[in-house]
This record gives sequence, structure tokens and C-alpha cells, in this order.
Amino acid sequence: YAAAAATCRAKVTKIVKECRRVNKKYRDPHFDLESDLKLGRRETLQGLANAAGRPPGSNFRPRSAKRVTEVFDRPQFYIEGPTANDVRQGRDGDCWLMAALCTLSNKMGLIERLCVAHDQDVGVYGFVFHRDGGWISEIVDDFLYLTKPDYDESYTDRVLFTECERLDPEEAYRRVYQANSGALYFAQCEHPQETWLPLLEKCYAKAHGDYAAIEGGFGGEGVEDLTGGVTSEIFTTDILDKDRFWGELLKVNKEFLFGCSTGVWGSSRWGERKGIMELHSYSVQRAVEIDGKRLVRLKNPWGKGEWEGPWSDGSKEWTPEWLEKLGHRFGDDGDFWIAYEDLLRKYQAFERTRLFDTDWSVAQIWTTLSVPWMLNYHDTYFALRVSEPGPVVIVLSQLDERYFRGLEGQYQFKLALRLHKSGHEDYIVRSQAPYRMRRSVNVELELEAGEYDVRVKIDTARDEGVLPVEAVIRNNAKERRDKLTRIGLAYDLAHGKGRVVESPEEAAARAACEEKAKTRQRLEIRKKIQERREEEHYLKRKQFERGQERQRRLQRKRRAKVTEREAKQRAAEGARDAYDATQAERPPQAPDDQTPSGGNEEQVYPSPEADTPGLELEAQEADKIPSANGGNPNEPAPQPDDAATQPFDPAPRLACEFPNPESFDALSDLSDLSDREFDIRIDFHLEQLERELARDQPRDQPPNFLPSPPAAPQDDLDEFERDPWNAVVVVGLRVYHQAADAVRLTVVRPNPYASADDADAADDEGGSKGLDVDDSAKDATLVGGVADRRKSIMGNNSQRPA
Repeated sequence: YAAAAATCRAKVTKIVKECRRVNKKYRDPHFDLESDLKLGRRETLQGLANAAGRPPGSNFRPRSAKRVTEVFDRPQFYIEGPTANDVRQGRDGDCWLMAALCTLSNKMGLIERLCVAHDQDVGVYGFVFHRDGGWISEIVDDFLYLTKPDYDESYTDRVLFTECERLDPEEAYRRVYQANSGALYFAQCEHPQETWLPLLEKCYAKAHGDYAAIEGGFGGEGVEDLTGGVTSEIFTTDILDKDRFWGELLKVNKEFLFGCSTGVWGSSRWGERKGIMELHSYSVQRAVEIDGKRLVRLKNPWGKGEWEGPWSDGSKEWTPEWLEKLGHRFGDDGDFWIAYEDLLRKYQAFERTRLFDTDWSVAQIWTTLSVPWMLNYHDTYFALRVSEPGPVVIVLSQLDERYFRGLEGQYQFKLALRLHKSGHEDYIVRSQAPYRMRRSVNVELELEAGEYDVRVKIDTARDEGVLPVEAVIRNNAKERRDKLTRIGLAYDLAHGKGRVVESPEEAAARAACEEKAKTRQRLEIRKKIQERREEEHYLKRKQFERGQERQRRLQRKRRAKVTEREAKQRAAEGARDAYDATQAERPPQAPDDQTPSGGNEEQVYPSPEADTPGLELEAQEADKIPSANGGNPNEPAPQPDDAATQPFDPAPRLACEFPNPESFDALSDLSDLSDREFDIRIDFHLEQLERELARDQPRDQPPNFLPSPPAAPQDDLDEFERDPWNAVVVVGLRVYHQAADAVRLTVVRPNPYASADDADAADDEGGSKGLDVDDSAKDATLVGGVADRRKSIMGNNSQRPA
């Protein structure tokens, strides 16, 4: 609080200096009522629509906006201090906030500490509010909405005042319709010159985005926002000891603040119960026990409408003595007394807010949880270490969605918590189920020093009638950009609390898992390379064997041709010898022609080659056929590179992959590689894979090594696949203790890098995720004998009954 208050004072001081330097009053550019109304934007009145129909706040119809100094004759922020009698609700449904302010007014200083700085002349006001476990500051100007338009913009009323022949009809119009508290459209103080209430309501509306955002709520949550306390919801039918509850009521305005309401289960056909309005918040002002009578004083924030039973104004119970004892006076001012018995009979719910003074300290931590469809205690839990014994208040809360109305989404969450001794299955205490106030649950108890676990259960419901956040953004992005931006910033600010920060233990586990994954990946690649090498070796060996077989066929063909040629040569020689023999046996004959003189005619014999002209050519061609090994019959012939038969290898081919063909006799000579060669191939393969992924993915996303599943056609998807369950909630744990620095909180998340066996072992060791003792399925989860079952229910310190 001190830091927020100091920040707020600094803001106001800076704005005052700036305005006085330029001689201008302060006009809030982010919540400008006048320009918003004159230009018809209605950004300060209406919220973002997340359902069918008109936006929230469409029913608001203020007619003008003026500064405090223009509306009030002698404006004063406080007149005799803020009191419950000052409060008058306006034309919006924030009775819960008005009831909370009535409640705060009974304890001195609570409202004063909300407005920490203001300058009425400049028109700047600074307030602080409690939001999501911390205090925030907010600044507004002094413009306020009025119920009537300005004189120049009015027609019927202006004519009426003009016809009355007044000396100054415009001033007369202003004094009747636009002067003092009665002219305000929203909340107003009872005193005509007091201004603290409408300005505080305006600042609270700005903090939440608009006036529509503060419609509807619970008085207990309002008290939390204005005090930083912790509210518990108590139903009348759940009170065990009514005397003990009366003792708590007697501490009102001291340790506790109380509010009450009736008709909590919905509006009945009656609408009121002897003057008590249903679905309406009342403030508990005082509780006394005098002369054996227990009486409670209540306040209606409307400023009218009172209880009509015993001890109501004018009832027979009142005597002059009782009027003097209680200091009461009659009048329809919304202030009345009621007997304790009638209070419990007529009111169904109480909202008790515990206040914390400077003796208390608080520790808190936030995280984001993905809520499964199955209702159970979450795997993620909070670890609590208490160093000193004493009273503690443990609060489990979710974000206040009122700050980003319209962007809250379809999911509604109800929280529950259980407190366990660390490592024990039995729980010490658990929160009661919230029926109306869903923002938080809490437990109060005396706690010994030690280590504890706070388990969280989130009951989630999906409202299909509410638009998803994406649809709301799409519908408002064009026409209401500024409004969407402001609410979106509030959304981001709130959800930033749940940012998951990796702890040193989680970082170490992630590094170990990544290293293990890399090792496994490298082993898989090594195996594939080995298999690829063996396949290549097999193919090369087959190619070598086919080359040898081809050489053998060529050699056989060549030998056959040589044999055939030799046979033909022998046949030709035999024919020549036979011819010679025949010629030798023939008698000589006279030649027909005379040869020239002096010359002898040479005898010509047919050659074998001449008889077989193709034999020599075939032999020559056979000699010219190259062998598969380049002339060496003992070496395999090189084969052409056939890409179609070769498997794709992303790694570069090294010289060591192609050894001498003589080594084909040993498979290990080709299939074995050194570790260095394997590392080179694996690194190259990973680098190529990363380059391909980086080329296919956007630059702002980390590489994803998992293949994307094929997108299924929309027609083939059922309703759950088209619109899957996607509930995510930001939750925070606050622990209040009366010793400073006595509490330490951490978030314990399941190890996402653990194996299935490790996860099962962790579940077995924890044991605190079991069902509640009153769950119908509890018996089915119990194991062991009678002693083990009793221990599971009663705890580790359970004793056998005598």
C-alpha cells in the first residue's frame, strides 16, 4: 500500500505542476466524460460485448458532463468525514460497491486512505485500490455525468423556463437541474456539497474500464478491493454454533467487516421480505448485546427502504430508553435495527472480511494452469514452508475478470484447495465450495512450523453463449480500437502475473532431458548410417559379382570365338592340303594361253582367311572388347553411376567409403566406420535438418523437430475436434502470517521431461492427490488392510480407538 500511495501522490503532484504551468485544468485523456458524451463514443459507459445483443451499459443515458466546480456551489471533498449516511446509489447496478463503502465508513480511516491526494482547483484526484494481491493507483479529473442536458441543448425544459419570464432563465435552469449532488447521474452524497463518493465511484469505474464493468457484484469483493482484506462467504444454514458466530459479529469494525444479502439462489416472485430487498447488498454497521437482547444495525445503500418487522422504525419494541441507548432516530434513510434471530431468519448469506493491520505480512506467488476436462486435483501444486508457528490465512484466488470485462472468455472457474503436511496423503484442512463468490477461497488456522503442500482443484464450466476472446477482438478491432486496446492492456497486465518462470531445478532437468534426447537422436542416426552402409555394401557387392559374371561371359564368348576361328583355320589348312595333293596327282596340261617370254607364272593358292572372310574380323573385334576391370581379369569392372538404384545419402561421400574392390570379401571392411567418421556424418545430417526446418518455419518461432500431423478435413471432425477443450486459468496463492518473512512459497510442477516410470513413482510418493474423504469413489481407491485404510483417512497419527 505504501508504494502505491507514494506513486499516486507523485502522479498528482506532477499533473498539478503541469497544469499550473500551462494555466489549464486537468482533463483526463483516457477517461474524458465530456468528449465521450458529446461525440457519442460512449467508451466510458459501455463495455465490450461478448454475447449477442447490445453492449453492457447501453441503458445508461446521461445527458451532460460538467466539472465539480460547475455543478457544486461550495464543493468539499469531505464534510465531517465520510459516513454511511453519505452514500446514495445512482442509476447503475453497483449496490454491492455502495454497500462496501457503507461498511468501510464505520471504521475510521478506511475510506480516507483510498483517496491519497487531490487538488480541487486543478481538478485532479488520485485513489488507490487493491487488485489481485497488490495495490494500484488511479488518476481521474473532476468531470461528472448529470441527468439533465445543458440549457442550450435542452428544448422542452428550456421553453418552460423561458416562458416563465425569469430574469435569468439559464441560471434558474442550472440551479434546478444541474446544481449540487441531486443533479448527478451516478452515485451522490447525501450532503448537496460533498463530492468524495461520486469521484471515488468514477475512479473505480475507470480502473475497471467503464461504468458498465462495475454493475453487479458482491459486497465482500468490494470490501476486498477497498481494504486488501480476505472475504469468506457464510451461508446461514451452514452456521454450526450461532453463539460463536454472534461473537464474530460483535467484532465488526474491529477485526472483521460484514455484509449480508438474501435471495441468493435467484429472484423469487415476491422481490422483498418485509421490506428487505432480495438480490441486494446490505452493510452491517453495528452489533450490540444489551439487557440480554442481541441487535444488529444494517444499512441499505439506496438510502431508503427498511426492515418492517420487530425493532423497525416505529415498532412497539422502541421506547425512549432504547432510543437513547442505541442513539437511533426514525426516518426512511435506509438505516435500521433488526434482532439477531430475525437477521438469521431473513438473510441467507453473510460476507465476512478479515482486516489485516501492520502486524500481518503476506507472501504470494502466481502461476498459469491448464485445466483438464476431468475434475481432479491438479498435478501442479504450491509448496509452503513456515518457519514460525502461528495463525495463518491461506487464500487461493484467480484473476479479477472485472478489469478486462468482455475478454474473460467462455470458461468459468471455481477454485478449491487442500492443505497437506508435505508427503502425507491426509489433508489438514480444505476450503468450502464457493457458490457465488468465485474469485477466491480461503482457510484460517493455527499452523506449526514445517513444510506443507497446497493442492488445487479447479471446477470448470464452459458457457457457449459467451463469445471466445478471438471473436470479441475481431468484432471490435475496427470500430472500437481504442477501447479494445485499453481493455487488452488490462488483460495482458493481469495475465502477466501467471508467467511461468523456469526454476534452477527445472532448467537442470530440461538440460539433462535435452542431452539425453540428443544422445538418443545421434544413436538413431548412427544406426541408420550403419544400416545404410551395409545396404550400400550389399549393393556394391552385388554389382561386383555381376561384373565378374559379365567378364566371365565375355571371356567364354571370346574363347568360343577363338576356338571357332582355330577350327576354321584348321579346316582351311586341311582343305588347302587336300587341294595341293589333288593338284600334285593331276597330269600336267598345256596352258591355254602362252605366258610371256622370260617369265614364269606364280601358282596362287586359296588362303584359309579368304575362305572364311568373317573369322579374322570377329577375332579382332573380340580382342577389342575391354574387360570390366580395364584388362585385369581378377578385378571387377567399374559400373556406371545409376542414380535410380542408389539410395539417397545426405552426407558427403568420403574417399574412405570406396576401398579397394579386393576388400569386398570381408563385410566389416566396408560397414565399420570410426567414431570420428560417424560424428562427421551425424553433424552434417543434423545441420541439414536444421536448415530445412529453419527454411520452412517463421523466424520468430523456435525450430520444431516433430513432424506436423496432417490436417484433417473439417467435415471429418466432430464438434469436440472442431472446438476442443482449452481451459487455462491464472491462479495465485497468498499466505498471511503475523511473523515477517516466516513464509516461503514455491510452485511445484510435474517434470515434463520425466519418463513414464519416473512420473508413476512421483505420484506414488506424493499421495496427496487422492480423492476427498467424502467423495463417493473414495472407498474404491483405498488399498491395504484395515489399518492402512484407517491411516489413509485419519492420517499418519491416527490411533486405534480403545
